[in-house]
Amino acid sequence: MGSSVRELAEKTPAGRDRYIDLLRVASLGTVVLGHWLMAAVTVGDDGRAEVGNLLAVVPELQLLTWALQIMPVFFFVGGFAHALSYRSLSRGAGGGSVYSAFLRARLQRLLRPTMVFIGVWGALALVLQLGGQGGGLLDVALRLVAQPLWFIGIYLAMVALTPPLLRLHERWGWGAFGALVAAAAAVDVARFTFDVPYVEFLNFAFVWLAVHQLGFLRADGKLRLPYALAGAGLTGASLLVALGPYPLSMVGMPGERVSNMAPPTFALLCHGMWLVGAVELLRAPASRWLARPRVWRGVVAANGISMTAFLWHLTAMLGVYGTLLALDVPLPEPASAGWWAQVPLRMAVAAALTAALVAAFRRFERPGATGEPGPAGTASGPTAALGVTLCLFGVLGLSMVGFGGLLEGRTAMLVAVHVTAPAAVAMALAGWVLVERAGRSRAGDYA
Repeated sequence: MGSSVRELAEKTPAGRDRYIDLLRVASLGTVVLGHWLMAAVTVGDDGRAEVGNLLAVVPELQLLTWALQIMPVFFFVGGFAHALSYRSLSRGAGGGSVYSAFLRARLQRLLRPTMVFIGVWGALALVLQLGGQGGGLLDVALRLVAQPLWFIGIYLAMVALTPPLLRLHERWGWGAFGALVAAAAAVDVARFTFDVPYVEFLNFAFVWLAVHQLGFLRADGKLRLPYALAGAGLTGASLLVALGPYPLSMVGMPGERVSNMAPPTFALLCHGMWLVGAVELLRAPASRWLARPRVWRGVVAANGISMTAFLWHLTAMLGVYGTLLALDVPLPEPASAGWWAQVPLRMAVAAALTAALVAAFRRFERPGATGEPGPAGTASGPTAALGVTLCLFGVLGLSMVGFGGLLEGRTAMLVAVHVTAPAAVAMALAGWVLVERAGRSRAGDYA
């Protein structure tokens, strides 16, 4: 892999924004490290293992989420890349073929490793249930490993909505971003002031798409005052948390009445603005650092495996705890001195297990061969739209219901519809097949 990474690094176009690639890797890496650190596994008197949250055990640490809840940066990077990719495709084709080729180009490296992950865990869960295995940490794992798929679902929606939102951006610029900000604020007013039921779920769209819109502005060089964006976001988030009904943590906490994450709140949008402004302020020194060949090769290598590592990092973490329990290694009380002393070892072993899983599955993240462009105006656009919609609901449903209870009909509520794990898996796989078939086109992709 070393020689291929070196070749890719040496072939990097002079105009490529290397800082965007660094932000993509850094944001996913921060999420992985955060999950490993926050997991607090305990064993009750009945012998059942439970996974808690360190931030709930030590509430003072929740302030760290204002720097480490970095998912908005990944969605901002997505907006930048999607704008460049769609415009590149639009210059070479037209009609429905552009949309389907764009979806396939953007989703190829996302959906293929995701479907392998779903397939492996789905098969494992089915075998375990047929064999009557379960209980303890295994039940927790079957529920927990699917939770990060919510991120995949949100990202799918961003890709699917890029063409219309990009047109709005090209016409209105900052006005399109402002409209999404106003919509997110109106949702929270309706939710907290007038107790309008279910309205809060609209902010899954308004909050994350507003952050995504900042990526469009960045692609067009219109994000010229990052300190103003960071200051406005940080001030807004601080006032909302201090004076409003919003919790301090920018990630979800067990048992809390209001979460800033699920569904997203206006405070989380302000947090996203603060983070985007902050990382933009670091762009110049980071770009000079990335000009070093060895540093850039590291970023290129990490980009090639980042999604695979993200998908499997919870599997590795639970594998570490499962091994400790199997070996009867005592688990200290979370946040105790003994617990903190174990942290470096647990994280090192989790990193090694993740590396092994990446070695096994990374080939599915590599872009596959693509066919020749179809004729302009072919009817593959609606097929691609249907495919991405099925994928969206499939992975979101699976993130909620998990892999447990495949044969028991266990359900979760998704947009007022009860969904089971088998139905979610079927939707995700069917949608992926449709996207692949509809978009077999050559794409100029900002990967």
